[in-house]
Amino acid sequence: MDIVVDTSVIVAVIVNESQREVLIERTRGANLLAPPSVHWEIGNAFSAMLRRRRVTLAEALKAIEVYRQIPIRYVEVELEEALKVAGEAGIYAYDAYLIRCAQKYGAPLLTLDKEMGRVAKRMGVAVIEVEVVE
Repeated sequence: MDIVVDTSVIVAVIVNESQREVLIERTRGANLLAPPSVHWEIGNAFSAMLRRRRVTLAEALKAIEVYRQIPIRYVEVELEEALKVAGEAGIYAYDAYLIRCAQKYGAPLLTLDKEMGRVAKRMGVAVIEVEVVE
């Protein structure tokens, strides 16, 4: 089974957030897919953590090592189709890439972003629900 994963899921697993074990269980045996933009979003997420002093540079670099071990298949999405999704849903392109990826590959979306999950459902994408624990 294919599952589209977003940055929130990947970061939660890497930094050992409370949902980590549930996320791993939900993806066990699945093929993880993501648009190429997720790769750069991971870098952005860790640079934001650096700026906020939530992690040190050494910790961020170690996190990237861990990230590189996650077997994600980066798949292309059509820019035009993603922009149609963005325009129809009123969302940014980065979220539209993920929703388009799920549409194109007929895969459910796994995200911790509640708003993205709601939009994806409105766009006909199955969403794997995971309770966000603060």
